[in-house]
Amino acid sequence: MPYYTKLGEIPAKRHVQFRRPDGAFYSEEVFGTEGFVGPTSTLYHIHPPTQVTGWSAMYSTKPDYVETDIMRMRHLRTMQMQPEGDPITGRVVLFGNADCEMSICVPAEPMGYHYKNGQGDECLFIHHGCGTVYSMFGTLKFREHDFVVIPKGTIYRMEFDDPGPDGPNPRFIVIETVNASHILPPPRYVSKKTSQFLEHAPYCERDLRVPEMPLAYDERGTFEVRIKALHNVHGYHFDYHPLDVVGWDGCYYPYCFNADDFSPIVGKHHLPPTTHQVFEGHNFVICAFCPRLLDFHPDAIKVPYNHSNIDSDEVMYYVDKKYTARKGIEEGSITSHPQGIPHGPHPGTVEATLDATETEELVVMCDTFRPFLVTPAALALDDAEYPQSWLGEHFPKAAAAREKVTT
Repeated sequence: MPYYTKLGEIPAKRHVQFRRPDGAFYSEEVFGTEGFVGPTSTLYHIHPPTQVTGWSAMYSTKPDYVETDIMRMRHLRTMQMQPEGDPITGRVVLFGNADCEMSICVPAEPMGYHYKNGQGDECLFIHHGCGTVYSMFGTLKFREHDFVVIPKGTIYRMEFDDPGPDGPNPRFIVIETVNASHILPPPRYVSKKTSQFLEHAPYCERDLRVPEMPLAYDERGTFEVRIKALHNVHGYHFDYHPLDVVGWDGCYYPYCFNADDFSPIVGKHHLPPTTHQVFEGHNFVICAFCPRLLDFHPDAIKVPYNHSNIDSDEVMYYVDKKYTARKGIEEGSITSHPQGIPHGPHPGTVEATLDATETEELVVMCDTFRPFLVTPAALALDDAEYPQSWLGEHFPKAAAAREKVTT
């Protein structure tokens, strides 16, 4: 996280006596990264956080990548995915590599346990649904279009509100690190001296929602915490409630940022995707193409120019079907464009958007600097005709005018 915060009860100094009402000590935990020279938080537990039993392997999370020797553009129609599992077991990995994995989840049932990703940071994008993340740092209310950033090692339970009989099923995507890096704002957005968001950044501290209300459960019993590490989920048992923190302070904690609060940077001519960057980890970036005014030069081309991702794969998740540069895109579509293959606007879209002044699209993109490999689950959703969708007349109005002149 880019700035310091604190919540609940903490002592005046670190590493000093801090007593419970019964006279015993609260148990201090330094929750640190990068060998304790990176961001840290210090938490105060009612019970020692080391009192854990069980540790049994439950299931593997290692993805099975297929068609690793095939490089082609893909279109996945994910709305056909049926509800399955809970907000953890229902995650289906579609793309991945040695740096990050991208999953989609349409949960069918609530979590009956708490969870910790000990393998990497998670960035959840909420497509449909709202609810609460109950974490060791407190509660985070989330809603549609929220990015929920949950740093590595955080114990939490994710609970969706009932959507009602007419509401859409909860649905979210997950981008998580598997290379020990952390998901953070781009360095160019923050001050090197103070870590404050700079004036040119498209969002700032005021847009971030941090945990509220320390939970501080003082309950005895048997509580399951499932921990993901080494590409496996392991079951652990606590004899006290795992969310027993009475207070904490530091710069390492979960938070929410809503894509509707992103302030897009617009220009006279079309700007590159880096303009839309929200977060990054090592060897990948996360961007959001949000509603915005379009380019305002009188002769501007309003849709993206043809481009080759020479050094990166581009995977885009379409929150709606308003993306003007592509045809055949549905809500929940995912497109994948591998590095080195030129792609750009579909036939007819350049001419069709010349008079447009704004776009209402919302797209989340993950660009990776190693090939983003596909899983069998991705192939089951694949539109095999997508690579041919650029064939045909790209400028039909000009072609019609030429034909009229010749006849």
